[in-house]
Amino acid sequence: MADSRPVPFNVAPLVGRELDYIREALNSRFLQGNGAQTRACQTLLQQRLGIAGVLLTQSCTAALELASLLCDLKPGDEVIMPSFTFVSTANAVVLRRAVPVFVDIRRDTFNIDENLVEAAITPRTRAIFAVHYAGVCAEMDALRDIAERHKLNLVEDAAQALGSTYHGRPAGALADMGCFSFHESKNTVSGEGGALTFTRDEFVERAYVVWEKGTNRRQFHLGQVDKYSWVDVGSSFLPSEITAAVLRAQLEAVDHVIADRRMAWNNYHRALAPLEARGLLRRPQVPSHCGHNSHIYAVLLHDAAARDGLIAALGAKGITAPFHYIPLHSAPAGRRYGRTAGPLPITDHTAATLLRLPLWYGIGDLVYEVVEQISAFFATDVRAAAAGRK
Repeated sequence: MADSRPVPFNVAPLVGRELDYIREALNSRFLQGNGAQTRACQTLLQQRLGIAGVLLTQSCTAALELASLLCDLKPGDEVIMPSFTFVSTANAVVLRRAVPVFVDIRRDTFNIDENLVEAAITPRTRAIFAVHYAGVCAEMDALRDIAERHKLNLVEDAAQALGSTYHGRPAGALADMGCFSFHESKNTVSGEGGALTFTRDEFVERAYVVWEKGTNRRQFHLGQVDKYSWVDVGSSFLPSEITAAVLRAQLEAVDHVIADRRMAWNNYHRALAPLEARGLLRRPQVPSHCGHNSHIYAVLLHDAAARDGLIAALGAKGITAPFHYIPLHSAPAGRRYGRTAGPLPITDHTAATLLRLPLWYGIGDLVYEVVEQISAFFATDVRAAAAGRK
C-alpha cells in the first residue's frame, strides 16, 4: 500500500450523459426549477416506483421538511424516529416545533426497532419517521400496521435507499411519503438534491402548493384559476434545472451503478468472512426479504477502542474509513428538543463500534487492498495483545 494511491471513502459517480443534459438545460434558457429536466426526473422516479407523485427538492433535508409540513405538525406534537440517523430527520420535526421521540434500533439492520414503536406512542404522536439505514429497509409492514391502527402518518427517510426493495416493493413507495437524497455521497447524485414521494392521492394537491412557496401556481398553469396567489404555508423547495440535468443522467443509470457497487459489496463480504469467523468483527446482516442497493458496507468492532484503532491504522495507509452518526438522543440539540422512549443500548453500542469501509462506483480491486490492511491490523493487534499477556 505504501506506493498505492489513497483509497477515499467516496467518489461521486459520473455515468456519461450529465454534460449532454446540462447543455440541453442551458440551451433552453430556462434554468429555474420545474422545467423540462425536473419533469423528466420526476417521471423517471414515478415510473420506477409506481406511485401517485414525485417532487424534486434541493436536498433530502428539504424533502423531510416538506413531509413535515404535509403531516401538518403543530407545536408539541410528537414524531417517533430512531436516534441512529442524520440530524435532518429530527430537524425537520423540530422546525415545526414538534418533538422527536427517539427509540432504539435493531441489532441486525440498525433500523428502528418496530417492536418498540407502539410503546412510544402518546396522545400527541402524529407520525413515525422510519430510516432505511445503508439502503436496507426498515420493517415497513409492521410499521404501517401500527400507523394505520393509531391513525399516524408514516414517512420513509429513504435518503440512502433508492433502488432498494422490501418484499419486492420499492423503497420510497412503502409509506405515505418517502424522502430521497441525491447528495454526492449517495449512489445516485446531483451534488445536492432530493425528492419527496407520496403514495396517497390526497397529498398531491397540497404538496404542489407547499412545494411552490405556498402558492396555487400549478392550478394557474393548468387553467384552473385565472391568477395565482399565496394560499398556504410553503417554501422554495425546487432545485435548479442544472441540478435536475445531472440527476436525470444519474437516474437513467441507477441499475448499472448499483450492479457495480453490489460487486464491490459482495467482494467485501466474501473477503471479510474469515475475520468474522474468528470473532474479530461483524459483517452486515441483511434480512432475506430486503433487497439492498449496496450503499454502505459497515462492520462492527468489539468496542470503541478497536474501532478507533482500525480507523487510525487504515488512515495511516491512505484509506479513509469513517464512523457514522453520533446518536441524536445524546447530542446537545437532541437533549434540548427531543426525548427518548426507554433506554437505547443498541444505538449507543452501534454508534461506538461501527465502521464504514470505502465503497463507490468503480472502486474495483481496491476493495482487496482495504481488506488486506484490515487483516494486517488484526494480526498486529492480536500479536500485541498476546505480548501484553506474557
